[in-house]
Amino acid sequence: MQSQDVAPRPAPDPRPGPAVDVEQAEAALVEHYPRLVRLAYLVLPPSLGRNRRVLTAHALTQRALPRGRTSGDASVLPAQKTAEGRDADPGYAYVRLRVLRTALEAGRPLTFRAWPKRAQLPPLLPQVWGLRLFPRSGGADELALDQRLSALSAPARAAYVLRGLERLADADVLKVLAAAGEEDPEDALDEADEIEAKYGLLTSPEFDPCSLQARPPDLMRRRQHMKAALAATAAVAVCGALLGLPGDGWGPDGAAAPPYARNPSAQAALDPGKLALVPAAAWQSSTRTDFSVWPARGALTGDKALLRRALAVWARPGESVQVSATPGTPSGAPPGPPQLLYAGEVDQSRVVLLYDGLRIARYAEAKDGTQGAALDFARVDGATGATGAEANAVVLGRADGNVRYLTAPWVRTAVVRDLLKSAVGASGGSDSPDSPGASGGTRLGRSADGVTEPFASPAQQTGECRSWNALELTDRSGTRLTTDLGELTPARLTSGRPGQPQDASAATWAPLACSLASVRGQGVRTVNAWQYARQPLPEASGTANWLCTRADTWRGGGTRVLAQFHAQGQPYGAVVAKAENVAACGAKDSHVLAGVLWKSGTGDWYLLAAGSKDTESIRATGGVDGSTEGNLLAVRAQQGAQAGLKGTLADGRSIGGLR
Repeated sequence: MQSQDVAPRPAPDPRPGPAVDVEQAEAALVEHYPRLVRLAYLVLPPSLGRNRRVLTAHALTQRALPRGRTSGDASVLPAQKTAEGRDADPGYAYVRLRVLRTALEAGRPLTFRAWPKRAQLPPLLPQVWGLRLFPRSGGADELALDQRLSALSAPARAAYVLRGLERLADADVLKVLAAAGEEDPEDALDEADEIEAKYGLLTSPEFDPCSLQARPPDLMRRRQHMKAALAATAAVAVCGALLGLPGDGWGPDGAAAPPYARNPSAQAALDPGKLALVPAAAWQSSTRTDFSVWPARGALTGDKALLRRALAVWARPGESVQVSATPGTPSGAPPGPPQLLYAGEVDQSRVVLLYDGLRIARYAEAKDGTQGAALDFARVDGATGATGAEANAVVLGRADGNVRYLTAPWVRTAVVRDLLKSAVGASGGSDSPDSPGASGGTRLGRSADGVTEPFASPAQQTGECRSWNALELTDRSGTRLTTDLGELTPARLTSGRPGQPQDASAATWAPLACSLASVRGQGVRTVNAWQYARQPLPEASGTANWLCTRADTWRGGGTRVLAQFHAQGQPYGAVVAKAENVAACGAKDSHVLAGVLWKSGTGDWYLLAAGSKDTESIRATGGVDGSTEGNLLAVRAQQGAQAGLKGTLADGRSIGGLR
């Protein structure tokens, strides 16, 4: 921020700098290329989009060499004789000025009064076909700084970057800006003073256009473009007619890409006036309890411009749109007019929720008019609210590690419970997984539209698992436990024998909560916990519960099964085996067998194994040799021993142990 007592800044020095030959400039350019490209990237306007901004930054830097053998440019900032490294190199000062000057020119709007300068046009080189390139994502601080820089004028951004990245004093910043052709460098410095000096963030990967991630463009749109180009070429060759651009349609489409197809179904899906709007009380008389009977809620359901942008971005997301989808979820345009679930302001964004019978689509744009948008997809086919929790809530927004939900109209109460606090309560008394937890939970406040207060989400927490929040939703048919696994819809937590799951309590899931981290972001629909065996521990050390958890996905594939061992007196279970895409512990095959090396209080090691109740015998081979009749095995072993397990079922079939 500006101080009240500010010393006058020195005027720029108009004296010419030394001549710089092309070899000296080239050496400086090669040596400091990553720094110069970062400088250009930071000064360029964010409205270009990250892909074009990266390519333009490289193009401007590569064109910074002098055209002749030498350059006597009088506006070059003289090198500092007392400085070291690049600050003492006239060649670096020259190419830095050239990069800065062209980056400022690229940010100026095109007008009809003058021919555009080369920097204002898309770069001829470098070009990348078939890929979108952008720097690696940073944290919340980098995102906030990028948004603040985007609100500055180009000269003010340049002043901030010269101060923070180049570590120039104000006097040298004024000289460089004046040399770059800015008429009022003082105003640029004053505007840059309005932003907090977080200069260390300028060196983060968020602003490094030399360390890039690559993603494909919209492949379907590219194929359509190729077909359209061939058709247009044939038409021009035959008819000699030029194809004009399509009209503006219904109005501005925000972050959407240009239209590429026009047909009645596609046009109907883009018309906000044709959105399906369910009456507020429809769910009360309907035999269904799914998203199809959710009413349209939110203060912006009548904002046609917002709805038009959301539909257009869904149909054809542009380069500035961040698109995400759960595994197995198509991200293409809706087949017809979708149903509107919500449109309103959530924290610092305007959010629209849409449903097309297969997917939930969440569109979000910044309230302050910042360029770009976010578009998220999740499969919800077959979701229900009465017999499950899949249609009881949808994520409206995430910020600072917190999450907000829009709850179904039939949800009466919402309570947040920390499952690990329930574990502490349950471990102190009975060792049964069904014993009640100590935590009573925190009731969530909700708006009249069903929007919850924000609460801490486990979806993005890293490091040691110290808490795991679950959301309990209660309606007239019961209470259901759900948790956020990074999807638009929370995953339902159940317990009981496979094929007959029941609503789970927080205490049931208390010793297993941290294992849910292994299935985040996998498109999980439900996770069931089943205690399939209970085993007395050797040397009268108490008992242990054997449990398996099975995470089923919306797409069917990608199922994950974990076998867990929970010893008496321990607050949490230990994962001892896991498998993916297997029938074990599921409705089609509920059989399961797993083992673990366990150390007694006296220091002796044992191989403990347990199978489901219909296991008639278990045999261990390899590093441990032993067998037993029944579904429980306890054999002395050596530390670190490796053993294979094989079980025999009552019907004579064999099963292997999970690994």
